Amino acid sequence: MTIEYTEGPLLTAARTTPTALWNDSADLDELRQSIAFGGVGATCNPVIGYTTINQHKDVWGPRIKAIAEAHPTWGESAIGWQAIKDMSVEAAELLLPIFEESKGRNGRLSVQTDPRLHRDAKALADQAEEFHNLAPNIIVKIPATKVGIEAIEEATYRGVVINVTVSFTVAQVVRSGEAIERGLQRRVAEGKSIDDMWPVVTLMVGRLDDWLKSEAERTQLFIDPGHLEWAGVAAIKKAYQIFKERGFRSRVLSAAFRNVLQYSELVGGDLVISPPFKWAKRINNSDYVAESRIDVPVDPRIIESLRRLEDFNRAYEVDGLSIEEFELFGPTRKTLRQFLAADADLDSLVRDFLIPAP
Repeated sequence: MTIEYTEGPLLTAARTTPTALWNDSADLDELRQSIAFGGVGATCNPVIGYTTINQHKDVWGPRIKAIAEAHPTWGESAIGWQAIKDMSVEAAELLLPIFEESKGRNGRLSVQTDPRLHRDAKALADQAEEFHNLAPNIIVKIPATKVGIEAIEEATYRGVVINVTVSFTVAQVVRSGEAIERGLQRRVAEGKSIDDMWPVVTLMVGRLDDWLKSEAERTQLFIDPGHLEWAGVAAIKKAYQIFKERGFRSRVLSAAFRNVLQYSELVGGDLVISPPFKWAKRINNSDYVAESRIDVPVDPRIIESLRRLEDFNRAYEVDGLSIEEFELFGPTRKTLRQFLAADADLDSLVRDFLIPAP
């Protein structure tokens, strides 16, 4: 693929800083444009997959029917997930030159494990290994729950490159990073290579902000609304520093983009920023001049203000949640339910293609 790069703040940052830009979508048209902005990765999840298929029914309707015809005993779920896998493999192909040039550090396409497996560590690890084998540059998402942490270590040991997801707190990020390190160390102890294994650990900064805003509303807390825009940024800056101090191989990834701070306060760091394409366009069309602020602490007055929210403290402190509490945290429950609902929506969409309503 010949790339005609689009000059702008994103491309400048990609050329002058270690910050990696990923596209928060596996839509091929968006991904091609993201690569032109300097993007070096992309992601998919049940919501993204469903949305892409729903927005391109003219493309995916015939393809889903062809999958069904080739596999006459398959149910709607298997057919829908095959479409997601096909979508992911095609997106991965666009990123393969970047993957090869960077020796696996960049150029990866994220595929998320089925959220319906969230209670079964072995099933998650097995599916992660299956997805890992779809293409050389696949990276696999597993949620940062107690069961997920177990699966993350096991899948890493098997050689799967992991992107931890459904993660909103410093505690989840750090425990996930530790699990990956254990998996890597087990491989090294057995003489297995980790040279091309470059995992990432996501903190869904915008979803943390969303949750704390809803908590402030629920409790009728009188708080500067501007301070609530900083919670996710504060959490990921802290996690980033911990990863540097502990020498984790994983990079931190910022996802669930909601505001410009989630770019301007993180650019310059050796991490991944994964905005939706509409935000990437907005940044690249601006006159923003990238300035490294990753090591600039969030104003202590903002942190003190946010500490009035109990769930901010849980999210910000490295021991704010126990592993047993990860799946009970509000944003975790909300996001898992959303991903599970997207699975059901995908089943319904496949049904509409195969058995149109009378």
